[in-house]
Amino acid sequence: MLREELSILISTELNDPRLEDALVNVTAVQVSPDLRNARVLIEHALPASSSRQVLEALEHAESYLRQALMETLNLRFVPALHFRIDTTEERARHIDALLDAIAAERRQQEREGQVASS
Repeated sequence: MLREELSILISTELNDPRLEDALVNVTAVQVSPDLRNARVLIEHALPASSSRQVLEALEHAESYLRQALMETLNLRFVPALHFRIDTTEERARHIDALLDAIAAERRQQEREGQVASS
């Protein structure tokens, strides 16, 4: 519920120039057990070097976003929002590359083993 609303609010309500062309996507919201804090994981379309400015813009808009969430979701309390870049996809690409390298190395060893046994 929070993820969807935050995505809508960020894409339609925020006019910060630091977010221009960023195409911010909220990938997950992890709320603490005491409901006081929420880690908001995001992705954006800008180069990685722009991540800091995107996070700064979102942090600047945090009180506005909390107020808007309170109103649209009819909540008495909205957790403090802590924005982080979601690196899941980057880590998955790295793991895929490692697995591809291992597979290529095994194929090479198998070829070398076949040549040696001939």
